Amino acid sequence: MSITVLSDEVRQNTVLMAKLAEQSERYDDMVEHMQKIARTGSLQMDERNLLSVAYKNVVGARRASWRVLNQAEGLVKDKMESEVLQRYLKKVEKELQDLCGDVLTLLRDILIPQCPKENYEEMVFYLKMAGDYYRYLAEFLPKKTEASNEAEKNATDMYEQAVNIGRSHLESTNPILLGLTLNYSVFHFEIRNEPEAAIFLAKEGFDKAVENLDNLPEESYKDATLIMQLLRDNLTLWNSRERDEDVSGQ
Repeated sequence: MSITVLSDEVRQNTVLMAKLAEQSERYDDMVEHMQKIARTGSLQMDERNLLSVAYKNVVGARRASWRVLNQAEGLVKDKMESEVLQRYLKKVEKELQDLCGDVLTLLRDILIPQCPKENYEEMVFYLKMAGDYYRYLAEFLPKKTEASNEAEKNATDMYEQAVNIGRSHLESTNPILLGLTLNYSVFHFEIRNEPEAAIFLAKEGFDKAVENLDNLPEESYKDATLIMQLLRDNLTLWNSRERDEDVSGQ
């Protein structure tokens, strides 16, 4: 994928259109506008956030649809209904695969290679985002297949690169690093079926952030504490499940 050049006026108008699309909840349009910006290879912070919001919404809606249809699949007894549901499920999976593929191509071919190595926060943002979309692929691709294994492997690689850079160069209270810790721990728990690794990662990130909370900049306080609360909620849930399983095992 080649890098494109936009004039300042075209860029400003495209970003404005993306913001209008977000306000009117036309997220497919928002994706289209932010793809044009992303292909320039250089994004400002607000543009990165717009790109993330656009894909999060279009993919998130289809992930929710897939979960509903996937659950319904096991409840349908009628053969004809089952065939119709299967076709519809495949349609949603195709849309998910295409959307994840689009954003991963932007990240792999343009945004990550073009990001200056010393822009640590931006690099962690892109690597985390790539890890997330490989994780979404691993959610619905048939387990133990080559495609599923590759998605899982790529997600691990992206998350690990992001963790290594983030821990070396970002504050423990940085919202992007905290978001990475949250999502990577979810990946361990839900995709890799490694609850102990998920709990360790989430607890480590939470505890380090708590230690550094007094140094948290005011502009980051709301985002950081919100993600910390999500980490704590997950830890409570995961630890309770682990205790329940221990009791069941006895």
